[in-house]
Amino acid sequence: MKINVIDYSKLPDNKILCVDIRSFFASVEAIERGLDPLKVCLAVVGDKSRSGSVVLAASPVLKQKYDIKTGNRLFEISPASDILIVEARMGLYLKRSLEITLLFHEFLPLEAIHVYSVDESWLKLDGLKTFSKNIFPNGKTNKRQLALLIKKELLKRFGLPCSMGLGPNMFLAKVAMDIEGKKIGLADWAYEDVSKKLWPLKLEECWGIGYRLAKNFRRIGINTIGELAQLPLKYLEKKFGIMGSQLYYHARGVDLSRVEGHYNDRHKSMGRGITLFRDYTNPGEIKTVIFELAEEAARRARTRGMSGQTIYLGVGYSRSEKEKGFHKQQTINHYTNLTSDIYRTAESLFDQNYKGQKVRRISVALGKLSSVQGFQLDLFSDKVFETRLNQVKDLVEKRFGHNALFPGRSLCEGSIRKRIKTTIGGHGV
Repeated sequence: MKINVIDYSKLPDNKILCVDIRSFFASVEAIERGLDPLKVCLAVVGDKSRSGSVVLAASPVLKQKYDIKTGNRLFEISPASDILIVEARMGLYLKRSLEITLLFHEFLPLEAIHVYSVDESWLKLDGLKTFSKNIFPNGKTNKRQLALLIKKELLKRFGLPCSMGLGPNMFLAKVAMDIEGKKIGLADWAYEDVSKKLWPLKLEECWGIGYRLAKNFRRIGINTIGELAQLPLKYLEKKFGIMGSQLYYHARGVDLSRVEGHYNDRHKSMGRGITLFRDYTNPGEIKTVIFELAEEAARRARTRGMSGQTIYLGVGYSRSEKEKGFHKQQTINHYTNLTSDIYRTAESLFDQNYKGQKVRRISVALGKLSSVQGFQLDLFSDKVFETRLNQVKDLVEKRFGHNALFPGRSLCEGSIRKRIKTTIGGHGV
């Protein structure tokens, strides 16, 4: 089957740089200890006291020498004397991530920086005369020189090695970084490289295509990106919906999404998720966790003077389950920042969708936000009393700590209240 020809000359040819800090958590921990992140065998885990604790990051040498990667368990790590195991410090990593973003801002305006994750960002290097004139006096930004300068500064200031990918769009920059940049440091792909560099890739090697999706394609004889590029748009859209359209264009190296900073965005939702230390199967224990996450979501909303109408519940299953889990949402008929409203709705979503699987991760969030001043309480209900009660509780907790006052339900089996209050993302600060 012949691949439909794309006229790349009509597509935007931007200068997009994808930056990934190599083994970020592990590299930060190595630098903090005066060690070389590219030479030390170091693993970052959630809790050293638990043999089943997840490996959150592994240094490059640990991956190569002992085949220990992110997602492995602590008990899988060899007792070899050259392996250093440390507990995660999420506060430190978030602080360093912010410092790295501020470094990017020395070269680029905020609207040209898209923070994809704590350790990965896209940077738009073109059209930035105001910021680049001091670096390149003629006013013309040399994308490769600028990328190398940023790479040099990351190493000089923080001691952190990084992988980079340059491309005409966000997708090709990301794939260039993943496939080639992690090997040579900086990869530069153009539209001309699609047929010789993108199409030979196995499906699961390409960003945006997971193992399960690749497995589905293999059932119909599709194994590489080049073979995926032969499938008609109508077929992919019919089978995968909007994702099918994205697969069609990405397989041809086409991506029209724009790099946009998000620093001025208002919160779209507020909530908390946590990975459990063990599989939960008792509905009562699971609901206790949902209650505590609902309380945290409500507290965060009240702290920021916000309320919301949409409640989100995410439940992730254990690896031993066939399904991944479910994510559901429900919009109620009034704005709220009360624990009771969020919990009742989340509990209802759980009852409707849970079928007894082993649960390993739970998240609760409040969305469709508005300022508290933007809605009125029903004066003829008990909401006024509950609102005041929550405000008093927030004040007591702020003044005397999280152990001063808390719901009796947090004394029940399965409670994760202490972890919620003392960790970031479920891990130590």
